Amino acid sequence: MSLISTLARLEAVSTGRAQPAATVRHRHLSARPLVFVPLTTAGEAGAPLGALVGTERDAPRLLVVPQPRDRDLRFAFLAELADVVLPYIDSYAEDVEAAERGETDPETGKRVKVEVELCADAPQLIVPSRTGVDFVRLLGRSMRFRRTAEQDPETPYPAPPRVPLLGRWLTHYGERARVPGSSLLLAMTDVLSRHWATGQSSLEDQHLGALLAWIAPPEGMTGAEAALHAELARDPRGQLLCPPAGPATDPAFDNKLLAPAFERYDRARTALAAAEDGLEADDRLGALTAAEREVRELVASRTRPTWEKVWAGIDLLRALPAGAHVEERWTRDRWSFTAHRDRITAGEPPQPRRDDAVTAANKLASREREQARLEAQEALDDPLVMAARRLSGEAFAGEVTDVVMAYSESKRPSPRPLVTVRTDDRPHLAERAKVYRSLDGKPQSAEFVGYEEEGAVVVLRILDKMGRGKEPEAGSVPEKGDRLCFTLFEHEQRGGPKLPDPEATPWTHGGPPGEAAAVPESADPVTAEDVL
Repeated sequence: MSLISTLARLEAVSTGRAQPAATVRHRHLSARPLVFVPLTTAGEAGAPLGALVGTERDAPRLLVVPQPRDRDLRFAFLAELADVVLPYIDSYAEDVEAAERGETDPETGKRVKVEVELCADAPQLIVPSRTGVDFVRLLGRSMRFRRTAEQDPETPYPAPPRVPLLGRWLTHYGERARVPGSSLLLAMTDVLSRHWATGQSSLEDQHLGALLAWIAPPEGMTGAEAALHAELARDPRGQLLCPPAGPATDPAFDNKLLAPAFERYDRARTALAAAEDGLEADDRLGALTAAEREVRELVASRTRPTWEKVWAGIDLLRALPAGAHVEERWTRDRWSFTAHRDRITAGEPPQPRRDDAVTAANKLASREREQARLEAQEALDDPLVMAARRLSGEAFAGEVTDVVMAYSESKRPSPRPLVTVRTDDRPHLAERAKVYRSLDGKPQSAEFVGYEEEGAVVVLRILDKMGRGKEPEAGSVPEKGDRLCFTLFEHEQRGGPKLPDPEATPWTHGGPPGEAAAVPESADPVTAEDVL
């Protein structure tokens, strides 16, 4: 945690209200996002209980599993979810624009630009909290390998074709959520806590109701009081007034309301199956319908408050102006969405359960590169974020007090002007360290020459972005009196070394994909903790 973040949290405690941690919005926000508020069943990992999903704030669609232990009902829930999500995804798949992409020519081996299709926009999925992102990833893993009747007529519990298709999309969104700066799948608690600093811990910020209570506390209450009320206040029946953001439910809700409702549903279904004549069946069908309606009302009572809070968070974020580099990162999300659309259209198999060594290394390198790029871009977009980098010695700002034209010592001298900057910051500059400033959106590099006046004045040598002529282009060299900000970190991240093709994976990393392991992998021994 940076010093700025610590000070902001202390000020939030002092004032009783969350403090801005950013002056601009650092994540893309779609004009028509799909909000997904899931609930899971206690005691069974990943078993869905219900969900609110939709793109319209006032018209969410409620999906419920009246008996989560029933496999058929659970699969029906997934099919109904696919009926909602897939048309939303497909609505973005056909609207394309022409774009250029660099590819390697197989004949010459050189990089050439080719014109390809790029989706003009991409569907965005928003869940209440970080655990919602994990649930989306778990749903994708459980659905994308489901067998359909067309693939295997003898498979038990065949799935509709749209179920494994949705699993592939959810898996892609879950993987994309691990890329820093991506906005295809957002957790509302993470986005809000990035833009506001509260007086509670990061773990407590995962409670959406408590987080919003700090950001916009009710009249006459401090953020701490409102957050405590959101976490603990209960109605006369002992139920939380502000349910958790999910997907887990409150034990008091499970024990006092949900479990009896499940029992009534099971009894009604058993009675319907045992009905002997039509009149009796009609009566028992009505009892079953009433029991199912009760479960639906219970699920709606737990998901609707969270649904409203997600949209309240969206309203708060839309009030912030977007950062300058947000659109660039969203374009990378659009490329990712387009590429996955093309893989599905081409009939490629679903994502593997486990990545091979080269794919895993590429993903790790990509995430590290995107993390560094995100941190640099947020600092360039936001003076408040840059202030934290200045306090840590990774950047400095000051006024140009002198500019002396100088040239390189070569056969064709190039301009290398010396710029003197007076600053109150204390950057960690080593000998001949490189620093960077943003010039028309591009990084211009300079070299640290030395200090003057006991570190209060920094002398820099400008190295590039001055044109090809003997005299620098207009505006490429700072002028006396300019107020500039230089960073010690690079604005653009370099690519890493090229990895071998998957077929050339060395034996130290498992050998080429598909090869049998020399020593079969043994199962973990069974311990006493494995037996419930």
